[in-house]
Amino acid sequence: MEVNPPKQEHLLALKVMRLTKPTLFTNIPVTCEEKDLPGDLFNQLMRDDPSTVNGAEILMLGEMLTLPQNFGIISFIQLHSPLSTNIFLGETFSSYISVHNDSNQVVKDILVKADLQTSSQRLNLSASNAAVAELKPDCCIDDVIHHEVKEIGTHILVCAVSYTTQGGEKMYFRKFFKFQVLKPLDVKTKFYNAEVSVGHTDEVFLEAQIQNITTSPMFMEKVSLEPSIMYNVTELNSVNQAGACVTTFGSRTYLQPMDTRQYLYCLKPKKEFAEKAGIIKGVTVIGKLDIVWKTNLGERGRLQTSQLQRMAPGYGDVRLSLEAIPDTVILEEPFHITCKITNCSSERTMDLVLEMCNTSSIHWCGISGRQLGKLHPSSSLCLALTLLSSVQGLQSVSGLRLTDTFLKRTYEYDDIAQVCVVSSATKVES
Repeated sequence: MEVNPPKQEHLLALKVMRLTKPTLFTNIPVTCEEKDLPGDLFNQLMRDDPSTVNGAEILMLGEMLTLPQNFGIISFIQLHSPLSTNIFLGETFSSYISVHNDSNQVVKDILVKADLQTSSQRLNLSASNAAVAELKPDCCIDDVIHHEVKEIGTHILVCAVSYTTQGGEKMYFRKFFKFQVLKPLDVKTKFYNAEVSVGHTDEVFLEAQIQNITTSPMFMEKVSLEPSIMYNVTELNSVNQAGACVTTFGSRTYLQPMDTRQYLYCLKPKKEFAEKAGIIKGVTVIGKLDIVWKTNLGERGRLQTSQLQRMAPGYGDVRLSLEAIPDTVILEEPFHITCKITNCSSERTMDLVLEMCNTSSIHWCGISGRQLGKLHPSSSLCLALTLLSSVQGLQSVSGLRLTDTFLKRTYEYDDIAQVCVVSSATKVES
């Protein structure tokens, strides 16, 4: 009968722990109105509670610290077991590694190596790759590693220890520690094209919706948009009050769990790109969001999105945009608009004819079917047109037709803009 030899015990012991900070104690407030049966009893109990903040008892934020498990150091659970605490993307992962000599003999040439394995790469986190000459009994080698987490999903910390015994035998062992990296923020983006904005038809508005999906409040230190080389950006998240710039979110920029906040940015193509291409076509890179936050005790987190891309609106061969139009016009009195016609083709010259078709409420003043002449590729021309409205209210400007005589192709433009038509008496009263 074959007997397996006993497994050899190692002379060194390895301990790996995650370093965490304490958290603030949270208290769930129980309140009622004074006209209810308990009266002021609940409020008085909260005021007498030593864990609450004086004057802010209902904010759920205490003034005491809650220590994590195991006296401030939470141990990792080994591979194939869950981790007891959450680690979020953008946070700094800190770990304490200790190798202790449990034997009664001196160990030589000790080398401790720590690698972090993700789904896409393997990173060496060891502070030093040099071997320690010797380690006496009851002595230890300590190391603290730090790493900014930049990937979501399963991470495996691989700790390997090699050493040489007094008898010259080389020994080696390693341990695996698994933890999950969760997403702290849910970021959604929307693009809006400023088609009807007079004089700003190339502007793009970006709305960023940021939701805190953690279990603790965040202090939003910075949310900015880093534009690509094609755009200039203007942040629209502040207003001027009494000569000072004040954020639209108020003096407190805390984002509670599961709360969402919207940020707005205006992007405009740089002059060199706009002049070179006439208009920006196809898929373009807008830029990326840079988000920095802090949690309860000032732990800093940072998250950068990937490059945001936008599909530029398709204008076909000919683009019609408004350069000037009044907001309010008087009933049955002529008003003027200025249109800009752009040849979006990069190769073909057009010979355009302008036709104006009256609607039930808006009537064009002028000659329909007039020649506009040749329009070269990526070039533009401006037209001053006169209209008259016979119906009050909010009316849509429609009925423009452009015909390319070379290809015998007609382009129709309806709902170009809207104007508010009022009577002369209403205009005088306002």
